[in-house]
Amino acid sequence: MSDIVTFGETMLRLSPPGNERLENADEFEVRAAGAESNVAIAANRLGADATWLSKVPETALGRRVVSELRSHGIETDVVWSHRGRQGTYYLEQAGKPRGTNVVYDRENTAVATAEARELDVDRIQDARVFFTTGITPALSSTLRDTTLNLLKAARKGGTTTAFDFNYRRKLWSPDEARETLTRLFPGIDVLVIAARDARTVLGFEGDPRQLAHKLGSQYDFTTVVVTRGAEGAVGWHDSVV
Repeated sequence: MSDIVTFGETMLRLSPPGNERLENADEFEVRAAGAESNVAIAANRLGADATWLSKVPETALGRRVVSELRSHGIETDVVWSHRGRQGTYYLEQAGKPRGTNVVYDRENTAVATAEARELDVDRIQDARVFFTTGITPALSSTLRDTTLNLLKAARKGGTTTAFDFNYRRKLWSPDEARETLTRLFPGIDVLVIAARDARTVLGFEGDPRQLAHKLGSQYDFTTVVVTRGAEGAVGWHDSVV
């Protein structure tokens, strides 16, 4: 039995060395990177039994992702697919005024077709915590349904559900994100959200303490964590900030 099961896409990140530009690069550093698998790895390092759940293409790139994640000590429970690609992104790092540049290549990925009936729902229901993020339902209409169904299944099994809002403007508009993600809220026990997302996507006003209280009260979460970047976070639990 896992302490925590996470579900989502893990991509391959390709980065040129130093501050080199993508257009001039002759070589890239390759790493697996994904919000949900990062949480599984972090939980494992804190002593938890963690599992990452996903759908992955049965290709060299898909196997590369799974192999790297396993090297961090977490379990991987994946559906191997003969269709769909492995998502990648290219990260160009530099100081000001250039700044960081990210180019995504995640169309037609295997994970975008993942359905709840394919996945190990029993593992989720046997876990203490199920975690996913707002990135996952942003990737496809199929994943919107899958995310909803997995949250419902977790709740049915008595598993605590934790959700990182994690709005990404390159994936969808604030209106689309608000419409989709608020439909998931009834199945969520613990919400993590950036203060800026609470304001710009959900339309809430106030300081982080007020945001946490308003979110928790309106949507009946057990716990709300409002992050403030370098200034840390504010937590709300059972009506207490």
